[in-house]
Amino acid sequence: MKKGLENIVAWQRTHFHGTRFMLVLAFVVGVLTAFAGLLLKWLIHQIEYLLTNHFSITGANWLYLLYPIVGILITGLFVRYVVRDDIGHGITKILYAIARKKSFIKAHNTWSSVVASGITIGFGGSVGAEAPIVLTGSAIGSNLGRMFGLDSKKVMLLVGCGAAGAISGIFKAPIAGLVFTLEVLMFDFTLGSLLPLLVSCVTAAAVTFAISGTDNLFEFHLVTDFAISRVPAYILLGVFCGFISLYFTRVMNWLEDQFRKLGAPWKRFIIAAPILSILIFLFPSLYGEGYDMIRMLLNGQGPEDWNQVMEGSFFYAAPHLLLLYLAGIIIFKVFATTATNSGGGCGGTFAPSLFLGAVSGFLFACLWNMVFGMDNVQWALGDGQWAIFNAVPENNFSLLGMAGLMSGVMHAPLTGIFLIAELTGGYGLLLPLMVVATTAYLTIIIFEPHSIYTMRLARKGELVTHNKDQAILTLMSMDSVIERYEEHLHPGDDLGEVVRQISNSTRDVFPVVDDAGKLLAVLVLDRVRHVMFRTELYHQLHVRDLMSQCAARLTTNDAMDLVMQTFDRTKAWTLPVVDTDGLFVGFIRRSHVTALYRTMMQDLSEE
Repeated sequence: MKKGLENIVAWQRTHFHGTRFMLVLAFVVGVLTAFAGLLLKWLIHQIEYLLTNHFSITGANWLYLLYPIVGILITGLFVRYVVRDDIGHGITKILYAIARKKSFIKAHNTWSSVVASGITIGFGGSVGAEAPIVLTGSAIGSNLGRMFGLDSKKVMLLVGCGAAGAISGIFKAPIAGLVFTLEVLMFDFTLGSLLPLLVSCVTAAAVTFAISGTDNLFEFHLVTDFAISRVPAYILLGVFCGFISLYFTRVMNWLEDQFRKLGAPWKRFIIAAPILSILIFLFPSLYGEGYDMIRMLLNGQGPEDWNQVMEGSFFYAAPHLLLLYLAGIIIFKVFATTATNSGGGCGGTFAPSLFLGAVSGFLFACLWNMVFGMDNVQWALGDGQWAIFNAVPENNFSLLGMAGLMSGVMHAPLTGIFLIAELTGGYGLLLPLMVVATTAYLTIIIFEPHSIYTMRLARKGELVTHNKDQAILTLMSMDSVIERYEEHLHPGDDLGEVVRQISNSTRDVFPVVDDAGKLLAVLVLDRVRHVMFRTELYHQLHVRDLMSQCAARLTTNDAMDLVMQTFDRTKAWTLPVVDTDGLFVGFIRRSHVTALYRTMMQDLSEE
């Protein structure tokens, strides 16, 4: 098997390479990713149907208290004893692989996320299947690229093809798949590099259409055409979605930190699993991805249809509490999602963003109509009367809210616009989608400059952005620019020892360390040059008499942009590097960093 693969790779390198080969790989990635998405959706549906098809719709179902706990437990055991690796935070993991691991994603990610998220969501985990399938697709691309020995840039492109194909296939949205990869994963390729992404997107969508049909994921009916008089409502909805996005992002980040402080996985499970089961018992709409509720809100024709979202709960017999029920969902969805992942489950925030967006848009429209629906407020403008506070269609605003929340949570307005338009066929509301998504994004960036996927990486300086200068510095690793020194000087060494080391070296700066290896100072050749040939001083002068203090010290954990800022601040050409304990590691030369930067810039900019 291995020999056969080696022969295939050898033949490919000789006879079939370049752009044509990349397009073939992009096609293969699209096909495999589409099948992975279909398998995951089938697995979720089968488990959920098996567990809940007999549930009552007129009252509470006590098994909601059990299923989520069982699902998280099974997933946790699977991850701990079968996978034996962390597979959570799929999109963040992809961003980290691009920035720090040369786009290397472990082989088990081609299947482990499908199994783990299928179990988690099927048993009620309040998360989405999209982030796991994006990780799966990217892992397929990464491993195919490494199988054929491609360079890191081409592997990174295949990682993007996997992500684009995953979104395209699972949502039947090829344009959104492309935009998501460019906008969320921070890919910044040349125009020629976009062709493989397009191939993956179209291929994945075509495979999904062929197997599951061409119907949109959500059916949508345009109630009223776009009207300029509703622009104020669209803008306010965008602001509302922006603040809901901020709430979701900040609370999730805080909750994850609290669960992380608990340490052992079993401690997190004991606390998180009951929280999830209680929330699903009280609000059954939090079970799984929540797409059924989205369909009810989008297609409902009145209160009788919309009240179905409370089926299987204590609220079923109280239709007048619908808005309170929806407000509770907005408040507690983030707790359910975080509890799912922190307790040991596996899933993403894609579906929760869509779910929250639909609920937020519907709730906003209901509140708007309660205030302005009965008596239109007229505003005189010139010679005409514009009704700017008239009633708005609730189901259309549910659609707009989905774009607003996705734009805010992911900091991806283009993805929000095109994904919602393709998901629903709601192109008649394209302009309102643009207004809401843009306003939501502009609202949240005032308070939170990074998305839910990138905030942790940004704090560590491990985030690749569309800024090429910043991206290259992020992709550069400290190890690639550190010069290691095998010999060290000590304060008590005499001039004779200094001259010996100088004569055996081409360097002009030497580390001075104590007996434990901690850096004390540096010795620069210029300080020794005037005495190095005076042999009578070899045993009279010592390193302590010749050494100099460092202009600054770098650490092995420093980001490369901080390294360059330190060089600029100190005007130094060579700086020492120490580890977290202060032990000397090596030197970094400004010229070495600059040369590597230019090489990577040229490589990144090549067609």
